[in-house]
Amino acid sequence: FNLSQETDKLRDEYGRNTLGQSCLMARRLVEAGGRCVTIEHSNWDTHDGNFKTLQRDLLPQMDPAVAALFRDLSDRGMLEKTLVLVTGEFGRTPRINKNAGRDHWGPSFTVLLGGGGVKGGRVIGASDERAERPTDQPHGPEDLFATISHLCGIDPEQEFLTPEGRPVKIVNDGKVIRSIL
Repeated sequence: FNLSQETDKLRDEYGRNTLGQSCLMARRLVEAGGRCVTIEHSNWDTHDGNFKTLQRDLLPQMDPAVAALFRDLSDRGMLEKTLVLVTGEFGRTPRINKNAGRDHWGPSFTVLLGGGGVKGGRVIGASDERAERPTDQPHGPEDLFATISHLCGIDPEQEFLTPEGRPVKIVNDGKVIRSIL
């Protein structure tokens, strides 16, 4: 947990902010044997002032932090075995509300996946011209979870039994997104 063991140059590349230093800590935790690391970054709930908040606060921290994480993992030979996932819990409305914000939107959202068995540099799927609904290769959360399970070596079709003996699937009806593998 001692980030002072890293060079100033590397710490600067990640960004001297909570997200940047959290991404650097995530790399250190994975390097030390951590199997799953979660990073929470600020408040992306931009119901008000979406554009100013993204431009001023959120994206200037996210872009260098995520880029540095991928570059650092790759430079250390860890990217092929480390799955990086950048997502929220839903998308944002394609229309701007009266407060110059964007509200919650479930029908269409973006996820970034890299490393860990994912073929990089590609876009899978598309939305309509207003980003309201998927038009090409639609995948839902269950497909994302099935894919993550598969990449982690877990059979997404597998079932576990509850203490009462009731079978519970790891992923309900999700299909592995083969086009990203």
